[in-house]
Order: sequence, then structure tokens, then C-alpha cells
Amino acid sequence: MKIQKTQLILLFLTLSTITYAQKAKKDTIKSIQEITLIKRAFVKKNDRYVFDVAQSPLAKGNNGFDLLKSSPMVSSIDNKTLTILGKSNAVIYINGKKSQLNGESLLELLKNTPGENISKIEIITVPGSEFNVGANEGIINVVMKKRTSDGINGTFRMTNNQGYYNNPSSSVSVNYRKNKLGINVNTNYSQYTLRQAFVFSNGNQQNFTTSEGYMMVPTKSFGGNFDVNYDLNDHHFLSLSFDSREGNRNGQITDLVNNEYSFNGSGFNLNRNRTLSNTDETSASNSANLNYEWKTDDNGSNFNANIAYLHYTNKNYAYNNIYSINDQNENITRIKAFNQSIPQIIDNFSGTLDYAKKFKDELSLSVGGNFNSTKTDNDTRFTDFVSGNFVENQQQSNHFIYNEKITGLYATLAKTFNEKFSGKIGSRIEFTNATGDVVNKNESFTNNYSNILPYLNFNYEINKDHNISYTFSSRVSRPSFWAINPTRIYLTQNNYAQNNPFIKASSYYSQELNYMYKSAYFLTLDYMYVKDAQGQVPLQRTLPDGTVQIRYLGTNYGDHTQLTATVGLQKQFFKNIWNVNGYFNFYYVTYKGNVDTDPTTGDVFSPYILDLKKTYAFFQINNSIRLSSKKDWFVDVNYFYQTRRQIEYGKQIKLSSLDIGIKKIWDDWTVMVKASDIFRNFIFAIDNFQSNTGSFNNVYQDQYNRQVTLTVTYNFGNQKVKRIRDVESADNSIKSRTK
Repeated sequence: MKIQKTQLILLFLTLSTITYAQKAKKDTIKSIQEITLIKRAFVKKNDRYVFDVAQSPLAKGNNGFDLLKSSPMVSSIDNKTLTILGKSNAVIYINGKKSQLNGESLLELLKNTPGENISKIEIITVPGSEFNVGANEGIINVVMKKRTSDGINGTFRMTNNQGYYNNPSSSVSVNYRKNKLGINVNTNYSQYTLRQAFVFSNGNQQNFTTSEGYMMVPTKSFGGNFDVNYDLNDHHFLSLSFDSREGNRNGQITDLVNNEYSFNGSGFNLNRNRTLSNTDETSASNSANLNYEWKTDDNGSNFNANIAYLHYTNKNYAYNNIYSINDQNENITRIKAFNQSIPQIIDNFSGTLDYAKKFKDELSLSVGGNFNSTKTDNDTRFTDFVSGNFVENQQQSNHFIYNEKITGLYATLAKTFNEKFSGKIGSRIEFTNATGDVVNKNESFTNNYSNILPYLNFNYEINKDHNISYTFSSRVSRPSFWAINPTRIYLTQNNYAQNNPFIKASSYYSQELNYMYKSAYFLTLDYMYVKDAQGQVPLQRTLPDGTVQIRYLGTNYGDHTQLTATVGLQKQFFKNIWNVNGYFNFYYVTYKGNVDTDPTTGDVFSPYILDLKKTYAFFQINNSIRLSSKKDWFVDVNYFYQTRRQIEYGKQIKLSSLDIGIKKIWDDWTVMVKASDIFRNFIFAIDNFQSNTGSFNNVYQDQYNRQVTLTVTYNFGNQKVKRIRDVESADNSIKSRTK
């Protein structure tokens, strides 16, 4: 019995031990299962910052554009364009390829892309040599989630905006995938009327003019794009895209009451008149792009070839009348009338070749080149009302033809030396050949030049909490095709903008030093030097009859430098209920130059002297707050503030805006209501005083930015449909210059 009792005790102890061990094992497994791996949402990698959208609550219910403008370092003041750190214009890439769409089509594409379809957003503040972008441009690369299913899906979106006027818009996007074939179709329509109030004052103590009134610009826009991808096999791919957009701005009105004062020795004489302008404008843009991609190995090496064609037309007819008026601002007699026809036609052919070789030892080599051939035809006609008839003014009329050819070559070498240190070095060389000719006036010019543009970047991860990087870059900024068309845009008969075909390309040299802490806080110092900087400068002179004339001349005014210090954060609080990102910029800028002659006419003005050293600051914060545990109610609170800012043609007053939006999600439906510029603090005004001449020029402009917008979005179909490949069009750098 003792033996049996002992055996029972041993058996009990054994079973207890096994039971305890199994329980301990289960508890251990349970403990392991309960461990949450925290992935950093915002990190610095090599030459870019990576915002992991999947780790952020922002994606749910937001469209692509809203998600981008709420990303770290990114902002949008006008809800149409994006900037990086408040200073660099953003060029949009999708899956590593620059989008082939123009500005309005790209905006609609982003607003029709559900945020849930985006995996990561990469922000490149200083692009490398392999990127064909402008001088003061950064890159936002949108990385889409991988989809593998066949089928069809899409997005339907309706928006109603109430500002000074009511502005509706709608769009639909459909994506189809079947085996090797992928098709995407996007169409959109918008109706928007812009209202602007103006006050201008300029002159000197002896003679000066004030003008007050408004501008109304009704706009109807319809456009769309059609993309087809076909996978020849696992290594060879073809893509064809076509983009078309038409705009109608007929019925524009500019109405300004002008008070012209001239000193007569004992007091001021007053001449009162009204400028009334009616403008009809239509534009159309059509472009096609063919892309071939070859994945040359399994390491990520690839070869890309692109050809593209762009045809752009703009027809602008302006009818200008000047009336004498009484004290009640009623028209008395018409004292002057003149009409302008300002058409523009742009034809561009572009091609690119790119090859990227990925080696096994974390080394990559990228080489390639691009070619652009552009012709612009601008046949401006100006007529004056003389003796009851409109007679052509030969001096103001001109038929300007501009031809430009740009050839670019680049090479970039990137190396990851170890887990902490990586670097990239490269260079671009660009050859430009440009000719301009004013038909039948024996006026022409030729401008041939080349630029060597080096690039250097290194990134060092000190440890998981500290990262430091440095970048040097050089770029060229060419003027838009509109800016080199030697025509005038009149506000009044003596207040107008003058384009200039003699503007030279500007050279930009940038350096950036960045420090990041715990993938949440960042400090950036960057320095930019611009040689032959471009801008509009207000030239003034007093005509023999005492009238003050002001001419806003687009020109190279001199040199410009900018030193910027930025402190920012991207962080989630309270278990991702509150997501906040924001930054503070401090700027030190200098402008140095001297302009006194209009090269298009030879007219001499009082010298406009730039010798300025100024500081200003910019602050922005975006907040997204989840209101429900089901993640179906959100509120957004966004605010920005900018102190008085010095630019080349004056000092801008402070700007600010508070925007609040609320969003509700029902499965595939999203409804958002947003109030913008609630306190009406976003009003543009600028003042300028030239101490050497005693002349002044002040501008006040109110675009009635306080608005309420209702947006309804419906996502339909199989959301796992594989997205078609996004390709970079060869003519993207040209499209940006048609604006």
C-alpha cells in the first residue's frame, strides 16, 4: 500500500507538473501573441522620407489629395496645389513614375483615389539627377497597395462648393483588369466662378492713381484620360495613355474705377474714369504617351522608353473700354476702346530613355536621357478704336514664334554601405537651343547654352532614434511659354503686365541638412542660391501728361538667396485617436538686383532697386481626430499662419486660415463637409516703396476664400482589382510650362 500510495503521489506530481507546464506554455504563447510590434509611421530612408499610410488613421475615408496634403512636410493653401515645407512645388509621382496627367486631370485623379488604396507616401525634398524636374520642385511619390484580382471597380464623386458663388463638380473613375490587360478611364466636369475684389494704388507724391473694383471669371471645365496597360509577359510591358481637357472662361468681367491725381502747384487735379473689360477665353489640351518597360533581371533592374506628343491651344479675346464718369460712378462718355486677340498654340514632341541596374551588393546605377522639341505660335492682334472703327495697332500687334530644343543626359550611382550609411552621387547635363522670331518685324534672337548639374546625398542612421542626412543639388528653371510671349495683359490702360521673350533660365543651387528624432520630430536647415532669378517687378514712370504708368515686367532681376530652418513633427496620440502633423519655418531671404529698362520696347523707367535682407515665418498644423470607436466619424482641424513676407515686388501682409471639416463613412460611401478660411483671414495684399525715387505700389486682392464644401464619394466594385501600371510621360516637364 505504501508503494501504491507513493506511486499515486508521484503520478499526481507528474501530472501537476505537466499541467502546469502546459498552462505556462499557453500563458507564454498568450503573452507572445499579445505583444504589439510598433512600426514607425514616418522614417528617413536614403534620399527620401517615407510616410507609412497603413500605420496612420488618416487613410480611412480620405481621398488621395486630402491624404497627401495631410502628410508630414506637405501643405496646400489653395486646395489645388501641393508644396513641400512651404517652399518647394510638389511634382506627383505614382509608383515611382511621374504622372502623365496635366494639373487639373491629376487633381481629379487624386481626389478620386480612395486613401485606403495608398500604401506609402514618399517625400523627396531635393530630387536626384535621375529625376527630370524643375529647379524649385520636390517630389511626392504615391505608392499604391498591391492588388492581384481581376474585375472592375471605380469611384464616383460629387462636390458642391459655396463661396461667393455656388460651384458644382463631379467625376467618375473606372478601373478594369482582366489577365494581362488593364484599363483606366477617368472623366470629370467642374463649374467654378472666381470672384476677386481689387484695390490698386501707385505713383508718387506728385502724381498717383487709385483703382478699385472687381473681377469675375466663370469657368467650365471638362476633361478625362484613358490609360491601357498590356503585359506582354512577366518582363515586358506596354502602356498607352491619352489625356484631353477643355476649358471655357467666356464672359470674364473686370470693372475698375480709377482716380488719377496730379499736383498743379497748389493742389491736386482729379481725373476719374472707369476701365471695363470683357474677355472670352477657351483652351484645349490633348496629349498621348507610349511607354515600354523591360524588367531586365529579378533584382529590380529595368529599362524604360517613352515617346509623347502634346498639342495645346488657348484663344483669348479681350474687349476693353474706358469711360469718363461722374461722382456717382456713372458712365458719361467712352474716351478710349481697344481690343486684344491673344491666341497661343504649343506643339511638343518628347522622348526619354532610362536604364537602372541593380547589383547584388546594394549598388545601383541609373543612366538615361531625354529630348524635347517645342514650338509655340503666338499671333497677337491689338486694335484701337479710331474715328468710329477699330484699326490695328502695328506696334502692339506681333506674331511671335518660339522654337526650343532641350537634350538632357544623366548618371546616378547609389550605394548602401551598411545598415547605417548610404549615399548617392550623380549629375545631369542639359543642352538648350532656343530661337525666337517676330514675323515681319525683323526681330529675332538665339539663345544656346548648356548646364552641368551635380548632385550629392548621404544618409546616416546613428541609431533607431537618431538619423542625419545631407543633400546638395543644382537645377535650372526655365520660364513658362506664356511668360516669353511678348504681349501685355491690361488691368487699366496704364496698369498692365508685360511678358518678355528675353528672360533667361535661372540657376538654382541647394543644400539641405536634416536631423530626425524617433521618427516623429525633424529639424531641417537648407540654403538656396538663385542666379539670374526670375520674377515680376513693377516699373514706374510719369508720362508727359502727368499720368503714372506702371508696368509689371517679367524679367531676370538679379540674385536671390534663402536660408530656411524648419522644426516639425508627425505623431499619433491616445491610441491613434488624434493624429497631428505640423511644422514651423523661419526664413532669411535676400534680393539683390536693378531693373530700369523694358527690353521688349526699350522704354526706360525709374530704377527698380532690390537690395533687401528680410526674415519671416510660417506655421502649419493639421489635426485629424477620430470621434467613434467604429472609425466612421472624423473631424479635421487645420490652421496655418504666415507673417509679413518679402518677395521681389513688395512686402506681403500676414496670412492665415482656419479650416474645419467633419467626415462620416458608411461602408463604400463617404460624406464630408468642410468650412474653409472661417475667419476670412486669407486676403492677399502687398505694398512696395522705392526710397530712391519716392514711388509706391500697393495691391489688395480678396478672392473670397471663406467657403463651405460638401463632398459625396462612392467606391464601387471589387476593391482588390489590380491597378494599372503608372508610367512617366516624356512631356511632363513641358506640360508644367504651359500654365
